[in-house]
Amino acid sequence: MIEIIALVFVISVLVIASWIDFKTFILPDGLTISLVIFGLLANGFLGLQWASIESSVLGGLGGFLSLYLLNRLYLTIKGQHGIGLGDAKLLAGLGTCLGWVNLPYILIIASISGLVGGFLWLKFHQKDTSHAFPFGPFIAFGGIIVLLWQI
Repeated sequence: MIEIIALVFVISVLVIASWIDFKTFILPDGLTISLVIFGLLANGFLGLQWASIESSVLGGLGGFLSLYLLNRLYLTIKGQHGIGLGDAKLLAGLGTCLGWVNLPYILIIASISGLVGGFLWLKFHQKDTSHAFPFGPFIAFGGIIVLLWQI
């Protein structure tokens, strides 16, 4: 029963966060941080067992740091931000829910779908590749695929 409730909660948060990001280019802390906390609590104390508590903590840290450091590198090279901290917090939330071992799969799915979806989004909005597009929905998509694949 806890697994079904957890599944519905996580997918609902990801869908709502994706919708908001598509519309506003913002991933609200209330959603991303609640996902981080939920993953830690559910895996550590509620017996969810999607990941061990160690993997959950490492997943949160690894998820956040991977995108944060990528953004810092991009900022150093290009002089502008390449990815938002909301994306890093969203990946941290998925990391706490699914563990660090699933982060590469989430990122591969997010990157491939982001390339295709971002290209289509830019074309639909008649923008060139120098314009930003929301990446959170693609991280969420990767997370949902990995989540459903895992259970």
